[in-house]
Amino acid sequence: MVDNPILLLSSAGSLGYSGRSVEIALIDFHTHSAASDGTLSPRDLADRAVSEGVRRLAITDHDTIAGYLSVYQSVPSGLDLISGVELSCQWGRVGIHIVGLGFDPASPALLRHLEGLDKARKDRAEKIAHTLDRNGMPGALVGAMAVAAGAQIGRPHFARWMVLAGHVDSEQLAFKQFLGRGKPGDISLLWPTLDDTVAAINGAGGVSVLAHPLDYKMTATRLRALTDAFRDAGGQALEVINGRPRPGDTDTLWRLVRERDLQISVGSDFHRDSPYGAGLGVDVTGIPEGMGVWEQL
Repeated sequence: MVDNPILLLSSAGSLGYSGRSVEIALIDFHTHSAASDGTLSPRDLADRAVSEGVRRLAITDHDTIAGYLSVYQSVPSGLDLISGVELSCQWGRVGIHIVGLGFDPASPALLRHLEGLDKARKDRAEKIAHTLDRNGMPGALVGAMAVAAGAQIGRPHFARWMVLAGHVDSEQLAFKQFLGRGKPGDISLLWPTLDDTVAAINGAGGVSVLAHPLDYKMTATRLRALTDAFRDAGGQALEVINGRPRPGDTDTLWRLVRERDLQISVGSDFHRDSPYGAGLGVDVTGIPEGMGVWEQL
């Protein structure tokens, strides 16, 4: 018996499953389009998913469902598109992301929540721009908005502008020096609480998923406390696969799932084609029956 069946899984895109003759159950419940900080249009993302063998997809743009709404009425043949979003929230002084899946996109409570997040993002963008201005990079807000081109503005748009304006050599360097966790442009104390965020998703009939739990760089004790707070707020699932897991990651998350009686969600966290990021689709054939969140959606 395998103690951790998740060890059998990995990102399909990273292992080149496309085109294999063996039928594989590929699911991706964490992806981003150009409606937030991805590079593919929502339609191109859906088409790419089909070409990669993904059969169930959620477009989970940051704090907006515009990408999902633009394609849900014309979904490519062979694809089951699930409503999705990745919501920014706050747990204590830590910024956390909660993925919502399978919700009613017309829910008044959810739409009000998204309106509040839109305002918070604009306020944060102004604060980031002010910080960059003080660091010798004037015009950041106008520049980042031009890069965003109407999409939900975020730190990646500032990073791209910083490269285009010649302030840094790469987007990675922009995050390392100015925008990443703990840096001057990491402004996250504007988001709704974790409890309110889970309530908005659940109130819209959706499923709440704690996204990429290990990305918050917490101690084991702190991560358990976050998971308990998420579960107590009504959260239902942990994202056990996100992108390309590092050795040991799935062991940690598998234990949390079992100890807290939570379900499993998976996703590539796809933003763009990259040698470092995962391709679309995750093989879920190794996950025990009844544990995958996709079984109730």
